[in-house]
Amino acid sequence: MTGTDPQPRPANDVPLGVLDLVPVSAGESVADALRNSLGLARHTDRLGYHRYWVTEHHVNPSTAGLSSTLLTALVADATTRVRVGSGSLQLGHRTALSVAEEWGLLDALHPGRLDLGLGRAGWHPPAPAGDGGASTGSAQAEPTEPAEPAEPAPPYPRLRGSDLFALHRLLLPLNPLNSPDYLDQVVEVVALLDGTRRAGDLRVHAVPGRRADVAVWILGRTAGESAEVAGRLGLPYATNYHASPSTTADSVAAYRKAFRASETLARPYVIVTADVVVGPDDESARRAAVGHDRWSLANRVGEPTVFPTPEEASAFRWEPADRELVADLGRARLVGTPQHVAAGLREVRDRFDADELLVTTTTFDQADRLRSYELLAEEWRLPRAD
Repeated sequence: MTGTDPQPRPANDVPLGVLDLVPVSAGESVADALRNSLGLARHTDRLGYHRYWVTEHHVNPSTAGLSSTLLTALVADATTRVRVGSGSLQLGHRTALSVAEEWGLLDALHPGRLDLGLGRAGWHPPAPAGDGGASTGSAQAEPTEPAEPAEPAPPYPRLRGSDLFALHRLLLPLNPLNSPDYLDQVVEVVALLDGTRRAGDLRVHAVPGRRADVAVWILGRTAGESAEVAGRLGLPYATNYHASPSTTADSVAAYRKAFRASETLARPYVIVTADVVVGPDDESARRAAVGHDRWSLANRVGEPTVFPTPEEASAFRWEPADRELVADLGRARLVGTPQHVAAGLREVRDRFDADELLVTTTTFDQADRLRSYELLAEEWRLPRAD
């Protein structure tokens, strides 16, 4: 297996990292959002955060995070010591060779700092038997129900029937060169990075990429295929409590149950994400968090939009069904003073026996986001670089 980063959990608090959704706020351009994220990356690098992961969303005006590979390159170039990576790269749309070569290229410039988080292909149900996993790309094709709840399937009925879901199926087809089996796709990426991949009698040398010091992670949301693959291959696993709090316990349990020791890991290694907003006092934190539920609702119904201003968020008229749709996120989100949020993060750590936590903070005002990470770093006693 490739990559050597996961280490046993420290005796005190677990390491903290950053999950950046690269949000676009009302009145901002994509360029503004990217500059904000690079500023946050530099800031959290100095503050001592262990990782900085970026996300990948397509055909989505609410975020500038449409290419985790390109964003990882930008963040790596803007920072000096924090590990940088994808959370997650949607593997099914690409070939294993393209992934290995691109991340090998990044490793050539930033050796030993890269986390390649592999997710599945996006919102695609399992391919019908006999079609080799290839998408027809037909506008008339109707989505079929998956046989089991798997990560790519949108979990909300309104999202499943949205234009966004339809566009993903039409514009982001599964790559027909890939095996339809996600396990095979991950094994191929790992083999290319390890230098053990063969094509018939030919050995494949990914240049760059072969023997790159890239830590491969699996990202998942449910107790589905991703958790199973991570466990079977003995790879570290990350699961997004910040976006799907109700499925996290089952997701982690499935990974631990499937885990087999590998050259990379002797025991399971788990990152859990958490949504937090920290302020100097409760009122400041609540003001900074205004707008998140409205933003989350738009994403969950397949109508993503920019992060609203506090005024727009306060004026939004909520229907009871809409409130219910994001109620789980509100219950899981940690908002308040550094002491309150740190205590909540320790509860999350203990509940899932997490080896690390990735915190995501999304606010309308960039200054609120920078301050939130700084206050939390001070409370968590992260090792500052300055």
